[in-house]
Amino acid sequence: MAKGYWVAAYRAITDESKLAAYGALAGPAVAAAGGKFLARGGEVLAFEAGLKERTVVVEFPSFEQAVTAYKSEAYQKALAALGDGAERDARIVAGVEG
Repeated sequence: MAKGYWVAAYRAITDESKLAAYGALAGPAVAAAGGKFLARGGEVLAFEAGLKERTVVVEFPSFEQAVTAYKSEAYQKALAALGDGAERDARIVAGVEG
């Protein structure tokens, strides 16, 4: 079974306090759903048409668990806390089996 990954790139952060409130809720929601942070706002280099922006990568045991975690009540509360505090490009992708 392929792992699932959340990948989020922050186009803009407009309210640091909302981002902090989101982080306080999102971290426990991710952990409770079996997720593991692989990258969380560290150093970024961008190439080709990429943009140098805060990037977060979370690994889940399966694609299905990644989707369920995103839709969970706990994570939706985290998103509500973030509100308009950041503009993000977020997606869930399936890992390569093998």
